[in-house]
Amino acid sequence: MGFSVSTGGNENVRSEPNVVPLCDVLLVLLIIFMIVTPLIQKGVDVRLPNAQFTSNMPENPDVVLAIKKDARDPKGFLLYVNQDKVTMETLQNALEEAFLTVADKKLYLKADQELEYGNIVDLIDIIRGAGIEMVGIITEKKTERSD
Repeated sequence: MGFSVSTGGNENVRSEPNVVPLCDVLLVLLIIFMIVTPLIQKGVDVRLPNAQFTSNMPENPDVVLAIKKDARDPKGFLLYVNQDKVTMETLQNALEEAFLTVADKKLYLKADQELEYGNIVDLIDIIRGAGIEMVGIITEKKTERSD
């Protein structure tokens, strides 16, 4: 157990903490975090297009513009600057505000693969109007199919 008592003339009490329950709890927490961590997704849920030749993106980009297809919206898509919903009219101001404190003027574009090309071009015009010259497009890595 955790202690032993001698019943002789000299009482010798020794106590030791039992760490087995603590280890069990820590292992359960470790398993929970290992399962949950990959499931946590950062940003807006967007179906990204696939590309064969990709480069690595920074772990935590400063400014991300997410464009999500939405049939319920009159324009057919929703816009998010760093997870904050914006409209086409307020996009330029939102981008200018987002880049006030950022030294690297690089925008990462996370667009749904089902969007029309014309919509993307219109948005890039607004991005350029906000003074942003570098735009990175976020894609999924294309996997090779073996038939």
